[in-house]
Amino acid sequence: MRRALLILFLVVLPVAEIGVIILVGRAIGVPATFLLLLVTTLVGTWLLRREGTRAWRSFRDDLAAGRPPGNAATDGLLVLVGGLLMVLPGFITDAIGLLMVLPPTRGVGRSLVLRLVDRRMSSRARANLFGPRKVRVRYGPAQRNEPPPPPSSTPPPPSSPPPAIEGEIVDPP
Repeated sequence: MRRALLILFLVVLPVAEIGVIILVGRAIGVPATFLLLLVTTLVGTWLLRREGTRAWRSFRDDLAAGRPPGNAATDGLLVLVGGLLMVLPGFITDAIGLLMVLPPTRGVGRSLVLRLVDRRMSSRARANLFGPRKVRVRYGPAQRNEPPPPPSSTPPPPSSPPPAIEGEIVDPP
């Protein structure tokens, strides 16, 4: 998997970038294409500085308030990678970098990073970094493959959802 990503990043992406630059150059002209590449690089530098400062401030505020800093650290990482992608010349990397830098679309990247972290970290380390895990609870009959309990002679209680119980998922030692 890592080797495939490396090949994609080092071989396929530059070839695709050159192809897109040639297509854009044919459509709007060579001088306009180079000007557009320069503008996207400058915008990427500006966004990297602006959003990077915001992410760093959020990280420091979370630490000062005693909150888990994982989301702020993830935002900072996404801003750094997205800004670096925007500084690289090319329209494909600019589009991907812009999605990683802008706050409305950064949430998608954050959820992907959290999914990756879930697989590679223990629950305790994840909770220390990102806070307690939020889980969805479904009410209704159990979904186990066990036979149902024998019917009792007492009538079932009225159908009202039981009260929510807050808890924390912890890996066994």
